[in-house]
Amino acid sequence: MTSAHGDVTMPTQVRQVDRALRDIYIDTALLDISDLDGRPAAEVEPRALSRALTAQAVRMVTGFGHHEAALTVIDGASDQGIDAIAVVDGADPHIYLVQAKWSKAGKAHSDRSAVMELLAGLRLIDDGDFAPFNPRGRALAARAHAEMTRRPVPITQVVVLMRADEVTAGFTDALVNGEKEFNRHGDVLDHRIILAGEVWESIRNDLTPPPVNLDVELFPWFEIGSPHPSFHGVVNAGDIARWVDTGSDLFSANIRNPLGRTPINNELITTLTEEPANFWYFNNGVTVLCETVERTTHNMRSPHNRPLSLMLHGASVVNGAQTVKSIAEAVRQDDTAAEAQVSVRIIVTGAAKDFAKRTTQATNRQNRVEARDFIALEPLHAAIMEEMRAELGLEYSVRRGELEPPADAGCSVVEAACALACAHPDSQYAARIATTLDVLWERGSQGIHDVLFRPRPSVYQLWNAVLILRTVQRTLHQLRGRFARRGVVLMDHGMYLLTHLVFRKLDADGIDEADPDLAWSEQAIAQVPDLVKRLVPQVAATIDERFGDRARLQAVCSDIDRCREIAEYIVHGDTRFSDAKARQYRRNTTSRPRRRPNAVTVLIDKGVLAEGTPLILSDNFPVETAALAAWLAEDPKRTRATWVAHRQRPVLWAADGNRYSPSGLISHMWELAEWTGRPVANQGTTRWMTHSGETLADLAGRVLDQLEDSTEDAE
Repeated sequence: MTSAHGDVTMPTQVRQVDRALRDIYIDTALLDISDLDGRPAAEVEPRALSRALTAQAVRMVTGFGHHEAALTVIDGASDQGIDAIAVVDGADPHIYLVQAKWSKAGKAHSDRSAVMELLAGLRLIDDGDFAPFNPRGRALAARAHAEMTRRPVPITQVVVLMRADEVTAGFTDALVNGEKEFNRHGDVLDHRIILAGEVWESIRNDLTPPPVNLDVELFPWFEIGSPHPSFHGVVNAGDIARWVDTGSDLFSANIRNPLGRTPINNELITTLTEEPANFWYFNNGVTVLCETVERTTHNMRSPHNRPLSLMLHGASVVNGAQTVKSIAEAVRQDDTAAEAQVSVRIIVTGAAKDFAKRTTQATNRQNRVEARDFIALEPLHAAIMEEMRAELGLEYSVRRGELEPPADAGCSVVEAACALACAHPDSQYAARIATTLDVLWERGSQGIHDVLFRPRPSVYQLWNAVLILRTVQRTLHQLRGRFARRGVVLMDHGMYLLTHLVFRKLDADGIDEADPDLAWSEQAIAQVPDLVKRLVPQVAATIDERFGDRARLQAVCSDIDRCREIAEYIVHGDTRFSDAKARQYRRNTTSRPRRRPNAVTVLIDKGVLAEGTPLILSDNFPVETAALAAWLAEDPKRTRATWVAHRQRPVLWAADGNRYSPSGLISHMWELAEWTGRPVANQGTTRWMTHSGETLADLAGRVLDQLEDSTEDAE
């Protein structure tokens, strides 16, 4: 079915419901719309969405799963005014007759005649006259009638209307008056009206992961009763290893996800597999928060002499995520690790969300925690995450250590913040992130975070900005070989300034408009390559003319005042200059390039990367990426590594915890993937990159360019 969810005239709630109904019921063929085949799209779309809305209403009132709810829909020819018949049997039986009205404008009509049709259909069911219904309607009507004749069963007429306004008094009166006919001998029939806001809320709840429940056994243990019930004791590592089966939501309240294989986590695994008896002494343990707890003691007179069994509802590991993940890894490697004992603290926070947040912050202060980690606790980023899913079907990763979504599936908060900083009308934010991204998380009057995210940007503004930033980065990478030293240095140190100028050159009208088809970014992206080609020599010439051709480009591109001067001149001034002037920034392909030092040596000597910096596998080699795609998909950890300051083997692979040289690891991966067409050799430093998109080779090249630029300045 052709998508219409890009219609910008839709109210926000309607648009998000539209997307979700398509994703859940229509695009997955969960809902039968085969009877609409061959009809015009203008007729098919509202009918299909009305049926999907019907199914969602059934799910709301019955608790049915999506598939079960879809099977109750009978809308179509001979539905007798009823769009769905849902029969809930068991100890608490109930029958729901549903009628839905879809409106892409959010103004579905509350038509009294529809109530009459619904009541007429109920009369047929009550009389056992199923013949007028379509085939599925006959089966469900017969089932409903059987329940109605077996015992008194409450019946609810459910009317779901895609509209925000309350229905008219006349519409409600029609429902109430109709009920009198069936309630002469006892209250059996009632009604429920569901409006757009309630449907939207149910959709958002469906997109929110369910709370995690954990079964924990402590022994020995002790308890603190107030002000917040808490339990502290010992848990076997084998039991903790099974916690990871609940998924990443176990760490949803943590400020960061498990970081995967790091040197420290390798030490944990070594202790668990080689010295399990010492693990309790060497490790600080795990802190778990939960909303409620059910406890079972195994001895009434001396409970502390026996294990304490706890069922934790809404559980989250807020400290010790690395420990939990390392335990699971160790137990998979060696069964003896399961015998280790782990100190576990459980705190029941109930509805005290502020206390839970403060506990999360306090329990993480003894470890190295970055300012970005506390951003994960901000409700505004949780709201962006929900909006990204609801509006665009995309992921938004916030916590450090999360596996960042693929490029076409979403972005991280880091990438979003960089993009918003570049898109800001004031170039100072592009200048301030030129040397370090840590400033993105600074708070207060001079901080960047609140400027970029308060008020909360729309997900369209955020995602469109990310797409432009990515296009600039990709274009700079493609153009790198065309420029000489100062041109290349500018591309390295001035990437954010260049991106800011691209945003200033583009027509920003529409960047934040609600358009799921992303027409603005599609048009803007097409303009970016030409803009970048022109801007690199223009900016280089402007810097040389205004600040001298010996000015250090790194210093210029990170200076707020000079960036503002450059931006104003480029945007509003006369930037024409001769071809001869432009040629000096382009590479002379006839000259023989000078051999440069080994990239790993440069990175270590200059301390470019901090120990434990996450690395991801580059997808800049299409043939290689396609050949390894299936093998990599089997285990996402195969695409991840961390940097270790080791001259021969600086890449610690997340898949096995071993260290490799960049090229050695790539060759090893090719062999494991059984890629028959693999080359004899590779340049591994071009295949591993940081989350900013810079490869190890790019980072080393930037440092060398900077050194050469400094040398020239000194001559």
